Amino acid sequence: MASNNLTPAAPVDGGDWRATLNADLRPRNVEKIFEALKRDLQISGPDGVQELKIIAELFEEKMYAAATSESDYLHKISLKTLPVKQTSPFSVPSSLLPDWSSRYYRAELLSDSML
Repeated sequence: MASNNLTPAAPVDGGDWRATLNADLRPRNVEKIFEALKRDLQISGPDGVQELKIIAELFEEKMYAAATSESDYLHKISLKTLPVKQTSPFSVPSSLLPDWSSRYYRAELLSDSML
């Protein structure tokens, strides 16, 4: 399991926004990311759920590290957890959709291009 490094970072030069972040905000955001992944990827079973939790933690850590302010951090997470809305009246058969649970998709989710 991924290390749970969800405590605020020590201030850098006395002005790091992370030092003033509410301690319960990061775990709540991990839970929101987890719920969004669970909703969008529809993975079931204890192994799939545990893997989604790990992905949610890693994703939150990446957003936390990349953010330049608390509002930037919240903005990055909110953009990534918005549900994907279907804009076309035509539906695509699930057999033609990519396997969102594949290792490639998880790697892409955590890649720098997703910031």
